[in-house]
Amino acid sequence: MKVPALSGTGLLCLMSFATTVCVGAFGPLLPEIARAQGLPDWQLGVLAAAFGLARMAADLPAGMLATRRLGSTLAAAPVALLAGTLLLVSAGPLPVLILGRLLTGVAQTLVMVGSLTAVLQDHRGPSPAMRLNTLEFSGMLGVLGGLSVVALLPEGWRWNTILLAASAPVVIAMLAALRLRRLFPDHDEPRLPAGPLEPSPRGGGGGRAPALPPLVKLMFAQGAIMALAWSAVSQFVVPLRGTREFGLDRGGISGLLSLSQLMDLLVLLPVGWLADRIGRRPLLIGEALVLGLALGALALGSLPVFTVGCALFGLAMAGWMLPLGMIREHTEAPQLAWRAGAYRMGVDGAMFLGPLVCGIIGEARTSIFVVLVGAASLGIAARVARA
Repeated sequence: MKVPALSGTGLLCLMSFATTVCVGAFGPLLPEIARAQGLPDWQLGVLAAAFGLARMAADLPAGMLATRRLGSTLAAAPVALLAGTLLLVSAGPLPVLILGRLLTGVAQTLVMVGSLTAVLQDHRGPSPAMRLNTLEFSGMLGVLGGLSVVALLPEGWRWNTILLAASAPVVIAMLAALRLRRLFPDHDEPRLPAGPLEPSPRGGGGGRAPALPPLVKLMFAQGAIMALAWSAVSQFVVPLRGTREFGLDRGGISGLLSLSQLMDLLVLLPVGWLADRIGRRPLLIGEALVLGLALGALALGSLPVFTVGCALFGLAMAGWMLPLGMIREHTEAPQLAWRAGAYRMGVDGAMFLGPLVCGIIGEARTSIFVVLVGAASLGIAARVARA
């Protein structure tokens, strides 16, 4: 029986949404987790950072698994997510909570790598670029759903009960995985990659990998800066500064994070549309500038400025795919896979370091760290403009 062109993409988007709701719910609950479990800042930073550590460690193994066992990769993701969630909601000692975060990070990597592989290998329907944007949009929508769950559920509920409720969509992900397992069956031999989303400007070529062009190095750096900023802001700065300095409750923290997420969603698809028409470089310069300004407002501003910083931060995060697109434009086809993999490792490594560094240096020094990250983003904007 012939499979409709968009059925696979639709199911992948559904899985992406269902597995990111709990990711959005975790950040606003961090202050309550710290109080309930008696965790100092450094332990809270380790707990938050475990998610990024697992993603970094699982990137390459997940890629190898998806190459031969794509269906199994997609099917394993919600199982790992459920196992991690159950460990987290047990509200056990710190090692148990860290193991739960590690498993949820592995699950997110399986979803991400498996979904990207499935989209790139499927030539049916609209262009891969549009399907990738749609896939990212569904994941961001899931994060917003998690933030909304935290804001809407009763304030008297314990943090683990809230997280369990936000993780309920994993059941939908499991049902979607059963169908995806049949749409994307495993293969004994690795499938050929679908190639870059856009043709390389210089064509192919064999031999040793060439040195990284300066602009590609800048894109590696900007991708890491964005990941460092996202993990530090969403999993440390907004929850803890908002609670301790501005006296916001769970709903207030969720509202600020939701503001960022809404701004991201509103401009995500227009950014992709503009990038196809005017080029990625001017948009990336603008994104780096906005990110630097947003981090300054989040680190140093009063509550009104802090709120504006959340909105600007969401605008900056809408350019998340721009550095990878620039790398693709300046990479020959034979080097595309390893550069994309190295970029992904750098992003997930930075995602691990963000909350870890914040936790180790403590809340009092976190503002300095965030300002330095913002200054680095402004520096990238200046260098790309001159390149």
